Formats: sequence, C-alpha cells, structure tokens
Amino acid sequence: MDDPLANVDLEHHNAVVDDVRLHYVAAGPEDGEVVVLVHGFPEFWYSWRYQLPALAEAGYRVVAPDLRGYNRSEKPHGIDSYAIENLVGDVVGLIRRHGETAHLVGHDWGGAIAWAVGMQRPDVLDSLTVMNAPHPAAFAREFDLSQLKRSWYVLFFQVPWLPERLLSAGGARAVGEVFRDQPANPDAFDDEDIQRYREAFARPGAARAAVNYYRAYVDGIGVPMAKATLPGLRRFFDPPGDTEITVPTLVLWGEQDAALGVGISEGLDEWIPDLRVERFPEASHWVQCDVPEAVTEELLAFLD
Repeated sequence: MDDPLANVDLEHHNAVVDDVRLHYVAAGPEDGEVVVLVHGFPEFWYSWRYQLPALAEAGYRVVAPDLRGYNRSEKPHGIDSYAIENLVGDVVGLIRRHGETAHLVGHDWGGAIAWAVGMQRPDVLDSLTVMNAPHPAAFAREFDLSQLKRSWYVLFFQVPWLPERLLSAGGARAVGEVFRDQPANPDAFDDEDIQRYREAFARPGAARAAVNYYRAYVDGIGVPMAKATLPGLRRFFDPPGDTEITVPTLVLWGEQDAALGVGISEGLDEWIPDLRVERFPEASHWVQCDVPEAVTEELLAFLD
C-alpha cells in the first residue's frame, strides 16, 4: 500500500504542556487555521495518516500529538496523572501554543477528551469533531446489559498490573490482533501499519499509561455514570457530561463498532444545538481508516 504521508513535509516537535512533555507532528502552513487531531487507544499520532495530508494541502496547520503516556510522549506515573482534567489541560495547552483557538478532532479516547474540552473550554474551540467516542450523557442514557457486554474490557482494565502485562507481551502482540480483527475494511491496516502500532505501544511504560486512562475514567466519571444509569437511582442523579456544547460539532460514526452501540450517536442535539451527524454503515470503530476518503471529505466540508 502506498504511504499516505510520502508527500507531506512532516515536522516532529516536543513541547512541555502542563508539566508533561508531549511529542507531536505538525504539517501545513504556519499561518493556517489550526486543526488538532487527537488519537485514541491503543494508537498514536499515526492514526491520522489519511486525514493529515489532505488537511495540510487544504491550508490548515495540522497538529497531531501523541497523548500523554503514548509513543514518544512522557509517561507520568500514577492513575491520577490520566484524569480527564489533565488530558483536557494537555489539549488546551497545545492549542494555545499554536494560536488562540483551533478546530479539535478526536477519535476514541481522543474523542472523549474532545467532548470534555467542548464542555469545559469552548473558548479555545472553533469547532469540534468526534469520531466513535461516546458523549458521556448519551452513554449514560444508552447504558444497558448489551452495552455492558460491549464494554467488558473497561472492567478488566481495573485489575492491577495484569492488563498491561498481557497487552505488552510479545511486542504488544495483542495490539496487533486488534488492528487485524476489528476493522470492517480488510485493507484498513497493512502489516507495516500494525508493526508501527505495536512498536509504539511496546515502549516502556506505554501499556501501563494507556490502561491508566480507563482506571482514572472509572474513578472520575464511571461511578457517577453508573449512579445515573441504574434504574433505582437514575431519578436522584443527573447524567455526567450534560453541559451544553456551544460550538459547531460534527459526529462521524462507524456503525460496525464492536465496543459502542449506534444508539450512543443518536439524540445528541439534546446537548449540542449546532450538530451534524454522519454515520457509515460500512465502517467499524476505526472509521477514519476503514473509510478514509469519506471521513476526510466530510471533515473538510465541515471545516470549510
């Protein structure tokens, strides 16, 4: 498969943001509108290899970080280091390094962070795009036994030390299996792509950091979400994350997501007045790689 980044003048940078060193790549004219692309689990900046060239060519200044704990970024110790307020601070800090505001695009965990930025710091956003990441209030609304079965791994990740040991074993062999087995498009990830993901995840401390995202999530958000979803308690608790998002928002959703039901992408206008949703029946959780041309086209049209 041809390298989608072959003709991109890609810059590698490091920046200390919120006392943590983050590695990121950048491309496109320095005076262009800023677009920040935030990856998910178990990935790194390379997740945006299809969208990054098109955005740069369209004149945007594109910034794609390795989230704290991933690949070449610093891997702080402790579960609290991966609390959502720290992840939001990282993204806001990166935006501020490149201008006053930015278009923020997130997938999976990057999407969860993007939702939080949209609720907590709309002042730094020109727009918000989220791909296959649950809006917390919609997730609470849709959470049932079926979704619990889909989310089993989140509970497994609460076990001490074992999940990261299994994920990193054999040069992160389990990560390679994720990218071989889950995409709807068999050409979404070739052998070289998978090797890149395995090498990034096998870096010392990366597996522990990635799992700590889920541990911090359950500590900070999962418990109040559970209270809001249990039938006997629901009337006593407001769902988490029900703050209105005031910036223009695009949701792109692969309907063949093994971890998240399609219903989570529905009814979001309750919390987001300026909303556009596009669903892709032929795409999985890895929507930007399963149908890269369609995702890029929708993103460019939204940002224009």
